[in-house]
Order: sequence, then C-alpha cells, then structure tokens
Amino acid sequence: MKRLWVNVIPYRKEIAIAALESGAEALVLPDGASGTVRQFGKIKTVEAQGDLKPGVDVEFIDVASKTDEDRAAAVPANKLVVLKMLDWTIIPIENLLARRGGQGSPTQNSALGGPNLLVQVANSEQAKLMVEILEKGVDGVVLDTADVSEIKRTAEVIHGVGERIALVEATIKTARQLGMGDRSCLDTCTQMAVGEGMLVGNTASGFFLVHSESIDNPYVASRPFRVNAGAVHAYILTPGGKTKYLADLKSGDEVMLVDFQGRTQIAYLGRNKIERRPMMLVEAEAQGQPISLVLQNAETIRLMDPQGKAISITGLKPGDKVLAHVEHSGRHFGMKVEETLIER
Repeated sequence: MKRLWVNVIPYRKEIAIAALESGAEALVLPDGASGTVRQFGKIKTVEAQGDLKPGVDVEFIDVASKTDEDRAAAVPANKLVVLKMLDWTIIPIENLLARRGGQGSPTQNSALGGPNLLVQVANSEQAKLMVEILEKGVDGVVLDTADVSEIKRTAEVIHGVGERIALVEATIKTARQLGMGDRSCLDTCTQMAVGEGMLVGNTASGFFLVHSESIDNPYVASRPFRVNAGAVHAYILTPGGKTKYLADLKSGDEVMLVDFQGRTQIAYLGRNKIERRPMMLVEAEAQGQPISLVLQNAETIRLMDPQGKAISITGLKPGDKVLAHVEHSGRHFGMKVEETLIER
C-alpha cells in the first residue's frame, strides 16, 4: 500500500482537514501543531513533538547532486527518507530505489513500519509518476500544495495503486457435499462490484477467487460489502502477499479485494461473521497443482470463470474453468518462506 503524507508547513487548517478526510497517513507540521490537528481526527503527525520526529524517525533530504543521493542511500533502513528533488530529476530516484531496495526487506522498525522511501510532490501528476517509476514505484509521496482539490486528486491516485495479482485458469475436479462446519462471512467497509471478491484456499499454495455477494437474488438481498469466504481454517491472501486464517480476522483488519483481472484494492474489515452451516468441498487443478476450498453449501456462494462471470458453487461440475492464484512458497506465520512443504 502506497503512503500519502501532506505537508502543512506553514500550518493551514483547511489543508489539514482535507488531508485527514482524504485518508492521508500523516501530516508534516510546524513544531507543536500536533495537538491542534488532532482536534479534527486521529492522524499521525511529523514534527518535534509528533508521532514521527525529524532526524530521529524521518530524514528529510534535498537532492540536487550525486552527493545528496549518496547521503540518502546511507540513511539506516530503520528510518524513513523523504526526498525533495530540487531540480526534479528522475535518475536519482531510480538509483535510490535500487540502492535502498538492496538493503533487504523493508524496515519494520520505524514508528510507522513498512517501506521507507518517500518523495515530495506538488500535484497528482507528479505523484502518479513517482508511485509507478521503475514499475515498483517509491513507497509514498509527501504532497506540498495549497489546493484542497489537489489533495483529493492525489489521494485518488495513491489509494488507487494496488498490488497486481496473477490469476490463472483452474479446472474443477470435484464439488461434493460435506457435513456441518463453521464458515466465515467477511463484511467489509467497502462496496464490491460484480467481478470482485477475495482469494481464499485450504492451503497456502492455491487460492480460489471467491465472488462477493454483490449479485441480486430473488430470495436474498445482495450484500455487496460481503464475501462468504469459506471455512474458518482457510487461508485468505492479504495485502503485501501475506496470509491469515479466516478465523483470525477481526474488525479493523486490512483485507485485499481482487477483481477478475487481478486488480486489487485494500478494504477494512467491519465484521467477521462466523456461523455453523452445511459445507461443501471444491477441488480443482491449476498449472498442475491441486487447489481446494471448503465453502458453505449455498447457491449464493460463487467462484469466477476466466471472463469474470460468477458461477454458483452448487452448479459446479468437473471440467468447469474458474479463476485461481497459485504460489510455490511455504508460509511461516503468514509470510512466504522457501521451504519444502506438503499440504493436503
């Protein structure tokens, strides 16, 4: 997930409020202004008395020469770096993406955790360029503007940048009735469209794209915020390529929504609704690899075909094609590891 910070130096109330309402992660403020902006809502602040302290948690570096680039590259990996490109040259940023990326996994030690290279930008066009540069993009931007509408445009750019998931065609082998079990309905704070859902699987090596309940039904009202995801033991693929057990998800957790073209967005869980229901087992094969998932036995539970059409699991038959995602790494506490692992 890309970061959006907004520079509010000098302090401007309307900019601070617009940033908060647009979902900015943090505000860069004059010293002592944190208490003022927190009257409007909860948000991270960057200043001497803030959540992130310049020179301690964050290094602000003006870049106008190779020497400046070297200084930025030398900042420890447990600090965030904010670059201000004095002549708006792209090459130093590309170099720093390569050099800081070479330090290993993104830091988890800073006050905000996660990736650590941000660039100051003046508008949404520059923001888009920065988060797409070298395909990977920088980890976030610090927007410096006096235009409230520019904050909203930049937020749309940043929040619209998600991971791209490789989806493959899977061939159904069996779909058979089981007995009773506990299933997990994931209710998010986001309305999903037709063709959108979540990736869930019995194992960490294969996931079905389970459709949201965004389709009208003569007997049950649609619930476009919901995915009836499967049995509580199943894995769900979450942002950053991690997994969680369905049973472990709780209100406020991040979940990843995926459409039939592999485009993703982050949503926040409002409720994990676990209830005892009749279940069925769906088994398939993708790229020579078995995939399976236990789901509630109901016609409103659907997978997706390669064209994005929703298919009820109660109508599945051997040979049907559905969308899936396969991985070849093991998992340790939800993170990928290269190891020999067998799951059946």
